[in-house]
Amino acid sequence: MQENAVDPPTQSALLSRNTAGRTDGDCAKDSNPCTTTVHDASMSDPTTEDPRIAFVYQEALRGLVQQQAAVESLHNRAATLVFAASFAGSLLGSRALGDGVGTWDWIAIVLLLLIGAVTVGLLWPYYDLTFRFDPADLLARYVDSDQPTSMQEMHRALALRIKADFQRNGRVVRRLRETFQVALVLLLGEMLAWMLSIAG
Repeated sequence: MQENAVDPPTQSALLSRNTAGRTDGDCAKDSNPCTTTVHDASMSDPTTEDPRIAFVYQEALRGLVQQQAAVESLHNRAATLVFAASFAGSLLGSRALGDGVGTWDWIAIVLLLLIGAVTVGLLWPYYDLTFRFDPADLLARYVDSDQPTSMQEMHRALALRIKADFQRNGRVVRRLRETFQVALVLLLGEMLAWMLSIAG
């Protein structure tokens, strides 16, 4: 007569059997205390995205967007600078040049030309600035590859790429800001030269 095989009890079954019907006091007195194990589904499932990595990616992307807005703001300020320099030259220069061209007039004219050259440097299209990803590159790296990348790994890799692009763009943005500061000083010098020419 064949006997029915009985599977050995699993650890979870033993744990539930040991803890069933026992109070907190019993668990405290017993040398084998009642223990429970809580498993986090997000930690055990590799396909679940870690919200911390998503947060880091969003913050990195936000920094890159703010950097792009700073470059656009510098371009707009450069256009305003050209208008201010031309307005000062037409308003003050017409009065200063009424009695001939003097030393201060030549200084103001040179400063006006320098402002124009600096503005060209501000508005020059810098093609080494990177504010976006290439869709074809993203498809080739993370979608069409032999082992498609999960969203969590994709966010992690793109956050590091954004950091590298931000640092590389930062050198150009820093140079643009310094150039704009020089242009402001030249504008003040031009206006001062015109006024000294009028007063002299």
